[in-house]
Amino acid sequence: MSERAEQLRLIEALLFAAPAPLSEAELALRLDEDVDVPALLRELAEDYADRGINLVGLAGGWTFRTAPDLASALRSERQVERRLSRAAVETLAVIAYHQPVTRAEIEAIRGVTIARGTLDRLLESGWVAPRGRREAPGRPLNWVTTPQFLAHFGLDSLTELPGLEELRASGLLDLGPAVFGEGLQAPDDDLGAEPDDAD
Repeated sequence: MSERAEQLRLIEALLFAAPAPLSEAELALRLDEDVDVPALLRELAEDYADRGINLVGLAGGWTFRTAPDLASALRSERQVERRLSRAAVETLAVIAYHQPVTRAEIEAIRGVTIARGTLDRLLESGWVAPRGRREAPGRPLNWVTTPQFLAHFGLDSLTELPGLEELRASGLLDLGPAVFGEGLQAPDDDLGAEPDDAD
């Protein structure tokens, strides 16, 4: 077996065994210094292009994922123990689009106080994490999304988040005149402090 074939096998095994996407730098640590890791990854991705699993770039690294065209055949019904509350989804969206962002900034953008457990749920999911403190009175924590967030939502980087026009076109964003009167208004069922994240 050629040296290149051995290198491809090693990268394949490393990616297969890794619980999260591996960066090119992480892969290079396992190979000789003169190895062209990007070229090996391109070759491996081409080898897997027509298979049931593909090699894809996600969260700044590389990982194997099932081929997108097989999604409908692989989808199965399963009971979800607990879904994120509306408050948690909104908070996650604010963090994703405005990071790094403090709790007070999240509350100002959403127009309501964050319930006690909302950030805790997102932190437990591994999708957000504190990163440093703001140079402001009280030195509040900055919140950011994590590589697990990117991997879970199938993103390679935050630049792949849908823009305002894409959200409008998909019907996920309704910016009618009532929303922008004198400023953002919270819906009637979401005024003031939120209840805990019970569904």
